Amino acid sequence: MKKGKLAFVTPRYGPGVVGGSEAVSREAAHGFAARGYEVDVLTTCAMDHYTWANQFDPGVARDGDVTVRRFPTVAGRDLARWVELQERLLAGKTLDEAEELSWVNGRFRVPELYLHLSASARDYDAIVFSPYLFWSTLYCVGIAPERTVLMPCLHDEAYARLRLVRAALSGAAALWFLSEPEHQLGHRLAALPPHHFLVGAAVEVPERYDTTGFRERFGIERPYVLYAGRREDGKGWRQVLGAFGAAVLRHRVPFDLVTIGVGDPDVPAALEQRVTDLGYLDPAEVPNAFAGAVAYLQPSANESFSRTIMEAWLGGTLVIASSASDVVTWHCERSGSGLLYGDELELGECLRFVAEAPKLAEELARGGREYVLANYTWPHVLDAMERSLEVLR
Repeated sequence: MKKGKLAFVTPRYGPGVVGGSEAVSREAAHGFAARGYEVDVLTTCAMDHYTWANQFDPGVARDGDVTVRRFPTVAGRDLARWVELQERLLAGKTLDEAEELSWVNGRFRVPELYLHLSASARDYDAIVFSPYLFWSTLYCVGIAPERTVLMPCLHDEAYARLRLVRAALSGAAALWFLSEPEHQLGHRLAALPPHHFLVGAAVEVPERYDTTGFRERFGIERPYVLYAGRREDGKGWRQVLGAFGAAVLRHRVPFDLVTIGVGDPDVPAALEQRVTDLGYLDPAEVPNAFAGAVAYLQPSANESFSRTIMEAWLGGTLVIASSASDVVTWHCERSGSGLLYGDELELGECLRFVAEAPKLAEELARGGREYVLANYTWPHVLDAMERSLEVLR
């Protein structure tokens, strides 16, 4: 007999989808299914978070023990208006209520998902929405608030200060936060419901690493630092390229930069011989990429957990991260296994340190694996998530 029925609502789901919240939702869904729950995923047919075009077939499919229900996206009617509102948000301007609605509706809508959930919400013991930013959360989170769990994956950014976001945070029956800084940010943004929990997140622990084979398979000859994720300004990719290029010129660091993920890397001609873009990497190879690097670069300020630094630490790799992220700073200080930088010059100095003191860098990284294993494995996180669902009964 099943222990209960859960729905995970996420805007993107499936192979080839790159995103931290999407990965946490997928792995948590499978974790609950393995624990005896009936689990549905309600999602769109989109894979690309730039276009939101429908690429997967609509309808019902199985992903292991999880049922996936896909609904088509409908493009916004006035892209020019959305761009205008987006630019105002990024410039620190406040939108009125009507403008907020126009902004949320401007990229995509999923009316069939809304209608399905409206008709079937009572079939679920809990409905978990993530992340906070998109139509699928902001419009649907109010359908059955008494059984809604919001895993917002908050970033300290203009979008998080929208009235619609505050209402979503305040109106859910329960909240799941992935880190203490995200939890504190939630308190600064809204009046949180009594039932909010620091559940954390997790990454799978590889059984083995094949760093030598990885290098051979991809023709990587020199030592390398790694960047993994979306190649876009919001994740700090441009800063990484600039700082790496400066370090090559100023300090003559003996490393290449290897990047994996999605988005156009747009590497300058002067760095083409020192940057290797592997694009979207087979998931089986990703742990090898992390473990084979002399350091992992995390320049993003917009993190609620940062699973990639956990993957680096599991592989015994030093993390070099931007101090602009409270979340990443918190992890680095607690683990003692990361170097923090404030600007491109300091990032270059961190790379020079790794080049000149590789044994010390390895020693610093060593504690990272123990930190992840003690705090961020799926059995530990699923226990916390499952306990939190008791408040909905």
